[in-house]
Amino acid sequence: MSGRVGDLSPKQAETLEQFRERIQDILPQLPAQNDHFLLRWLRARNFNVQKSEAMVRKHVEFRKHMKVDTITTEWRPPEVIEKYLSGGMCGYDREGSPIWYDVIGPVDPKGLFLSASKQDFIKSKIRDCEILRKECTLQTQKLGRNVESITMIYDVEGLGLKHLWKPAIETFGEILQMFEENYPEGLKRLFVIKAPKLFPVAYNLIKHFLSEITRQKIHILGANWQEVLLKYIDAEELPVIYGGKLTDPDGDPRCRTKINHVGPVPTSYYVRDHVKVDYEQCMTISRGSTQQLDYEILFPGCVLRWQFATESADVGFGVFMKAKKGEWKKAAQMEEIVPNQRYNSHLVPEDGSLTCERPGVYVLRFDNTYSIFQAKRISFTVEVLLPDRLQTPKTPQTNGGSVDHVQAESNSQ
Repeated sequence: MSGRVGDLSPKQAETLEQFRERIQDILPQLPAQNDHFLLRWLRARNFNVQKSEAMVRKHVEFRKHMKVDTITTEWRPPEVIEKYLSGGMCGYDREGSPIWYDVIGPVDPKGLFLSASKQDFIKSKIRDCEILRKECTLQTQKLGRNVESITMIYDVEGLGLKHLWKPAIETFGEILQMFEENYPEGLKRLFVIKAPKLFPVAYNLIKHFLSEITRQKIHILGANWQEVLLKYIDAEELPVIYGGKLTDPDGDPRCRTKINHVGPVPTSYYVRDHVKVDYEQCMTISRGSTQQLDYEILFPGCVLRWQFATESADVGFGVFMKAKKGEWKKAAQMEEIVPNQRYNSHLVPEDGSLTCERPGVYVLRFDNTYSIFQAKRISFTVEVLLPDRLQTPKTPQTNGGSVDHVQAESNSQ
């Protein structure tokens, strides 16, 4: 039995009644009290009454804390989020569910985070969820049948290393977790279209925030994505740019009045020059010397991601490649991958990433050879990000290759 109204086993029907009885005190505080709504919480916890009750009580506190009941009427996101965070609701699928689009490629994660707070991003996504929930209610009334979930289309054309920036990924993970905990069974299906080579790495970073039920609703489409979308969405409800016939009143095939297509955030919106980061390691580089960190990359397509800051002065940094892990090489004896240059990481923390197209030993080299008198204290985090197809449940995420050698050299280039 599916656990939905009209398709309940006797045991499930009994559990529903028990659940309703146990939450009588908070029912008026929920956005809906019907069986359809309550069954969403039960399905999310496999009809375990205790877990479902704990989940919905936590949701009531969430609604109070975030002022969710008035978030669509009494709160507006900052202008920079309204203008430069992509996406929007546009059209309905063949079953009448609202469709939400996210257009990832043009988004400027760092510009957004330098211009607005993390709390603003989370609140804006809660607001989106509430807009969609209310639209489902309107569709239910209009169609005379229950509409409780949405179709999502993720356009990931142009997904790049900038989108793997750690603060952005961590916040996106928090948003996914919020969605899982407070809008159970709100997603019907999610189509990923135009996925580039980097997508498996990006997906691997966020999939642990998703329940197994949600993961099963994600469909990564190939070259025939337009054909697949039209099976689920009538051409009249699908924008021209995605293979349908829908346009804005002025003929715009992108339907920009409904779907926000964005670009880089102008620096005039910036309210800070960096985002606070918690680093995992520290080390000191003696005056006139360097430190090398070896990372053995075993598979092509892995991404090497780094963040670092110095305490009192600048430092040189570059990425090199060599044949064997553990063997010491001068910079001139290695292949330069990211050119060595000096960074004012004492003023603004530095971050970057690299797609490793070839297996081998990649060397992150911190250079203090130009400093005759001053040692440098560096705080840093380095990660190896694996593509999804190489990740297994028992494999630690940070071991796509291995890091294990830290080497120092003095007065050498």
